[in-house]
Amino acid sequence: MIDDIEKSVALVERMKATLPMRAFTTMELRKTLQQSSEQIFPHECSVNEIRYMGDEGGIACSLDFGFSDTKVVHIVSITHLRFDRSNPLAREIEAYCKHRIKRLKKLHHEMGWS
Repeated sequence: MIDDIEKSVALVERMKATLPMRAFTTMELRKTLQQSSEQIFPHECSVNEIRYMGDEGGIACSLDFGFSDTKVVHIVSITHLRFDRSNPLAREIEAYCKHRIKRLKKLHHEMGWS
């Protein structure tokens, strides 16, 4: 298992209670998003929905960049976001992300993936 499912679901519920949440995208995420769009994606966004996608998918966030065109929905792993330190859940979210990334790296190593 990658996640502690009970803890992950509990974190999702606490996060849902504080939506929308201000978040910051990583440079890698912005580059990926811009590959399939003519939009320029800002560093800051708003998380407007949270879902737990099971052990394999982890916590996923639906993002709002404030564009008037809402035809495209951007759903990304929480590991591609950073949260404002003033957010009361920021440390808990960061701990979840670090743990998940560590477990995924270990799993990939055990399976012989690079």
